[in-house]
Amino acid sequence: MNDMNDASDTNDPHGVHGAGQDDLFGETPFVDEELDHDRLEEELREAGAILDPVPAELRRAAIEAYALHDLDARIAELTFDSLVDALPVRGEADVPRMLTFHSGGLTVDVEVSGDGLLGQLLPPRSAAIEVLHGPRATAVLTADDMGRFSCAAPPAGPFALRLRTGGEVVVTEWLRA
Repeated sequence: MNDMNDASDTNDPHGVHGAGQDDLFGETPFVDEELDHDRLEEELREAGAILDPVPAELRRAAIEAYALHDLDARIAELTFDSLVDALPVRGEADVPRMLTFHSGGLTVDVEVSGDGLLGQLLPPRSAAIEVLHGPRATAVLTADDMGRFSCAAPPAGPFALRLRTGGEVVVTEWLRA
């Protein structure tokens, strides 16, 4: 009869009679003390990077989405673009592009040429200005007390300006240089 009791202990689906056994599978429970969580996380990251890397386009989109972290910034609307609104000048091949943006009581006049970027804030005020290419600023400029600013490197590709005046943040519309 003892043999029958031993057999019933091993066949018990609930593991009630077996001390130290898992209730579901009848196995020894997992001991977490032996596991190095930091090492496991590192190995999983490495495996993920090799077996299923993040696509470059998705990474770029994530970085660009982060650029919206100052979403409460006011948008300065483009009200004048010399490529669209001005009459072409005959004989001139490399005419600077003139842009005007408005946001509330602030006007931003910008001249973009092969020599760089010149601009002025109206009414005049000092400000920190970032030239944005994608989510990151490629140039950080300072407008003087007269509102004037300049950058020696002309923007290439899509760009925008982020202006910080006091507690206010204003971002211009994106344009292609």
